[in-house]
Amino acid sequence: MKTTLITNANIVNEGKVFEGDVLIRGQYIESIGQDLSSRPADVVIDAKGKFLLPGVIDDQVHFREPGLTHKGNIHSESRAAVAGGVTSYMEMPNTNPPTFTQELLSDKYAIASRTSLANYSFYMGASNDNLEEVMKTDLQRVCGLKIFMGSSTGNLLVDNPKTLEGFFSRFPALIAAHCEDEPTIRKNSADFKERYGEDVPIECHPQIRTAEACFKSSSFAIDLAKKNGTRFHVLHISTAKETSLFDNSIPLAEKKITAEACIHHMWFNDSDYKTLGTLIKWNPAIKTASDQNEVFKAMLDNRIDVIATDHAPHTLDEKRNTYFKAPSGGPLIQHSLIAMLEFYHHGKIGLAKIVEKMSHNPAILFRISKRGFIREGYFADLVLVDLNRPWTIKKENILANCGWSPFEGVAMTSQVSHTFVSGHLAYADGRLDERKMGERMLFDRN
Repeated sequence: MKTTLITNANIVNEGKVFEGDVLIRGQYIESIGQDLSSRPADVVIDAKGKFLLPGVIDDQVHFREPGLTHKGNIHSESRAAVAGGVTSYMEMPNTNPPTFTQELLSDKYAIASRTSLANYSFYMGASNDNLEEVMKTDLQRVCGLKIFMGSSTGNLLVDNPKTLEGFFSRFPALIAAHCEDEPTIRKNSADFKERYGEDVPIECHPQIRTAEACFKSSSFAIDLAKKNGTRFHVLHISTAKETSLFDNSIPLAEKKITAEACIHHMWFNDSDYKTLGTLIKWNPAIKTASDQNEVFKAMLDNRIDVIATDHAPHTLDEKRNTYFKAPSGGPLIQHSLIAMLEFYHHGKIGLAKIVEKMSHNPAILFRISKRGFIREGYFADLVLVDLNRPWTIKKENILANCGWSPFEGVAMTSQVSHTFVSGHLAYADGRLDERKMGERMLFDRN
């Protein structure tokens, strides 16, 4: 088996930063030590001055395949992921057709096995009429169940109380949910449409998809989860009020109710609509500076457990539209780690906390087998970063299929230099090596 020796790295892992070497054999980390330079290896990478982190695990992405591949596909978006230090992802079921059957779920895994540069898992999707199909899910091979408790697209919205009770009482693994109260949003949408017609100012987006709509749905879902003892994960928290719903008094491994923060809700606030317009239209909406600051604070104090992207590409033509016609979502996966490192440079977060939220905690939360940590015997999912290698995000260095980013023109201080995916050096100094695909993630569940 091929061996790679990384020497002189500043290793960031499990709350510590220390200088050391890592020997990779095949897919796995064989040794971690202070002086492994005498070990023979096929490839030696001198990482002096660089920082070695566990690969990022993104628990919420939308890669658009099948059915929406003009926006992106598993191959294109996994390339962007690997270039950004994301070695593993969990992809959502709102493709076309939605992932509502085991057959459709298997189809996505088959595509990924052929085309994904990063490791992968796919959520089973919930609808108002597929509970029995959901119960066939292989819990050791599928990350979880996704419920849209706030969506007006097709039959993705699950709003039947009996069906929700069935999912929360019967599904034995993790349920992840998008929580926004649909009746509130529909009423607000109608009110603003009556006032403005199609030309609703984008600045009104958080007044339509309000903090109250988020809190009403999240609190309802959490109450339902507590009633049934459900392992429940609330995605993309966007409001200060919602942070009060979560606990930081117990270890993550013992929590049954957990939460996620996304990069855009910590980077942007409603003042940015003036310059970026519909490019930062997301659901839930980017809200006030106070919400932005409180979400960041809750992430730091462990009420919010993981950081993700909600990477959801659309074409520029689609985004450059009137309020109701412009779709929500945007590409972020290539720049999530470096965005968090920018916060580090501004003294807002430590390196160990970034690794905890982006690598360790997703692995713990989803019970991912042998990933998320730099440990002997674990998969070699690793990223080397140069913390002082400034660059500017431009169209020509964006790898997402849509070809744009809300970070376009932003100067970043740090840069990913190398990304290992299950032992394979998939990205090095701007070049992708696509000779080996990523692996299907497995989960340690009873």
